[in-house]
Amino acid sequence: MAEAAVKATELEKSFGEGGARTYAIRGISFEAYFGEMLYFVGPSGSGKTTLLSMISGILKPDSGVVTVEGKDIWGLSANEIADFRLNKVGFVFQDYHLFPKLSTVENVAIPLILKKQDWDRSLKTAMEFLEVVGLTDRASLPPVKLSGGEQQRVAIARAIVSRPDILIFDEPTASLDGVTGKRILEFVKKNILNDNRCILIVTHDSRIFEFADRIIGMEDGRIVKIMSGGEIEG
Repeated sequence: MAEAAVKATELEKSFGEGGARTYAIRGISFEAYFGEMLYFVGPSGSGKTTLLSMISGILKPDSGVVTVEGKDIWGLSANEIADFRLNKVGFVFQDYHLFPKLSTVENVAIPLILKKQDWDRSLKTAMEFLEVVGLTDRASLPPVKLSGGEQQRVAIARAIVSRPDILIFDEPTASLDGVTGKRILEFVKKNILNDNRCILIVTHDSRIFEFADRIIGMEDGRIVKIMSGGEIEG
């Protein structure tokens, strides 16, 4: 397979102390590759979001190593980790997290503004990425004027506007009907995934399993199964 974008080795994470300690991640190891769409599935509380928080530089593991593009991210300084999150990772949240008082194009431009890019240049780049997701005609509208599927595509444009290598989706179809959800994932597979990007997705939605390259099944903080795309059993 292609070069590994992410490698996790013997990750452990717990919360609380003494008898109240809860183990969220227990000795997890896996690799994710450039050009791959990798899903993490399992019941609530199985550790999926905790795992991706450690991979993305948000939550430090108790032990184990996360390497992204060959670099141990938890060996970085606090400032270096902040730069990593800003430049290497893009997030698409379950609830989109769009700013209601900003226009669509302004929402997409936010990561560029955070990188201290000129406002006019940021808006111009944001328009280019709205074109990627087919929403240039909605650029001046506030999020409330958009459908759920359109808001999801705005969130995708915002996540990729700074050209991250790692793209993380948290329950991308949770707020969408089945048809719209499948259209969004088909769009992502065809237009957003490429040989220089790795996409990691947390989902409960078996209707979109067909778009995965691989599916990692989790229970009680452990990996219990690795399946090929579209395979639910076996």
